[in-house]
Amino acid sequence: MNRRNFLRYAATAGAASLLPASFTSLKAESMNLNAVNELSDHSLESMQFTNVKLSYPRLVGKNSHLGIHGHGPSMTICRLTTNQGASGIGMMRGSREKAVEIFDQIKGKKITDVFALETGVTDVAQIFDIPLHDLAGVILNKPVYQLLGSESPIITKCYSGMIYMDDVDMNDSRKAFDKILQECFYDYSKGYRQFKLKIGRGFKWMSPEEGLKRDVEVTRMVNAYFPDVDILVDANDGYTLKDFIRYLEQLENVSIWWIEEPFRETLDDFTALRKWLSENRKRNTLLADGEARPDLDLALEMGRNKVLDVYLDDIMGYGFTHWRKLMPRLIENGLQASPHNWGDYLKTIYTGHLAGGIGNVVTIEGVTCFSNDIDFGFNRVENGVFIPSSAPGFGISLLK
Repeated sequence: MNRRNFLRYAATAGAASLLPASFTSLKAESMNLNAVNELSDHSLESMQFTNVKLSYPRLVGKNSHLGIHGHGPSMTICRLTTNQGASGIGMMRGSREKAVEIFDQIKGKKITDVFALETGVTDVAQIFDIPLHDLAGVILNKPVYQLLGSESPIITKCYSGMIYMDDVDMNDSRKAFDKILQECFYDYSKGYRQFKLKIGRGFKWMSPEEGLKRDVEVTRMVNAYFPDVDILVDANDGYTLKDFIRYLEQLENVSIWWIEEPFRETLDDFTALRKWLSENRKRNTLLADGEARPDLDLALEMGRNKVLDVYLDDIMGYGFTHWRKLMPRLIENGLQASPHNWGDYLKTIYTGHLAGGIGNVVTIEGVTCFSNDIDFGFNRVENGVFIPSSAPGFGISLLK
């Protein structure tokens, strides 16, 4: 190709598709090298801790195993600052004391000594997994989803994960149902078009038969009031296979989008559940597991056997970097992801950028929070999907 034709092609909107693959590859390599050089110009200089408070819009009640979940968490946010004044913030994967110990080991190191664009944070710096991803985005002036490889974010569904058993302590069943509906209407107003309903009331809080009856009634009621909303149910291992099928048998006309941890997972029981779903017009219902006592090897086996669809390990507990590395293995074994985010909206944001950057996340757990200490930026839930901020890093800033 002569110079005149090259310039003509380069000036058109479709130039990229007409350029030789070798040129495109060289350009990408050059951009990556520039990014690495920019990161290597920064070294870690200081660390600060800030206590922040997040508040839920309502008191969050019980699930099948645990009592009241409260009004919202208090937590420590870590800020890492470089010799050039750039800083990144985020939750830590460990205590303050451990962070001080680790920072003493990595202070003065180049960012590229503890972080790689292709793979994430090194093992020694795992406690700073989130702050280092945020810091890299700030230095390179890119949102985290772009660091992971997607120029525009992959937009993913987002469900409300805050509809708990706030009815079990009410003697008046009408008031109990009204309480659940109020929560659903509120979450709908906040942009959610998927609701995850906690079920399994009969495991601990009601008699088995009363609990089963209430679970069915709540599921039917929410489905009737919100026909445009996907229904997800989560028993937190509060059922047996036999009783969970009894629950499903009473929901013949209700479309269940996803079933999470109906009982303690085994290959045999999930195979039996999948068979029942396939034979009872619920073939497309997703089966999700891996939050409580995660067993990755078992999950991969169940994925290969097509009896599990979604793996759920926690975004912080398992780790952002580890999730990046795990995603190809999940795909190879027929699994999608939906990292567990319960606790706070920051985890929703982190998973939103993971999903936005590399995909294979079927839906994101949304945990609505308010705070006078943190600005969540332009990360938002809108019309049923999560839209990650295009600001540098995770797009979050401290207000104190």
